Amino acid sequence: MSTNITLLIVMGVLFAVGIYLLLERSLTRVLLGIVVLGNGVNLLILAAGGRRGEAPLYQAELGAEQYSDPLPQALILTAIVITFAVTAFMLGIIYRSWVISRADVVADDDEDLRVSQQSTFDFEEDSPVPEDTTEFEGDESVPVDITKDEGTRA
Repeated sequence: MSTNITLLIVMGVLFAVGIYLLLERSLTRVLLGIVVLGNGVNLLILAAGGRRGEAPLYQAELGAEQYSDPLPQALILTAIVITFAVTAFMLGIIYRSWVISRADVVADDDEDLRVSQQSTFDFEEDSPVPEDTTEFEGDESVPVDITKDEGTRA
């Protein structure tokens, strides 16, 4: 099986552009990044599917190696449906954001900024623990012999 190098380069560019767009603050660019990344995933599954072949419908005169694998086709169809659902969800979020604030940019939350600027020291979790933590004085383990036969009790 040989993969076309042009297909691999196109996949790499789609992944790079999609991830770059996902890192933006504009929800519209995030949506475009999801769509571009979804197309890159479809090409990746297509390239991983192997060589081309006949349709996976049974014909008596064809050998098993001449058929194409139907699993990548099903995975691509599933990826298309998932990308469509995420796109519809993001369009709803973008519309709601536009109705509320007339902008599609994700703003910094004041509470998130306050939490990020406070100290990370937690008194309960970060305080030193004493080495001896037993409640009992002279707690000596008594060895138990588990090899005794249980049936010999009187």
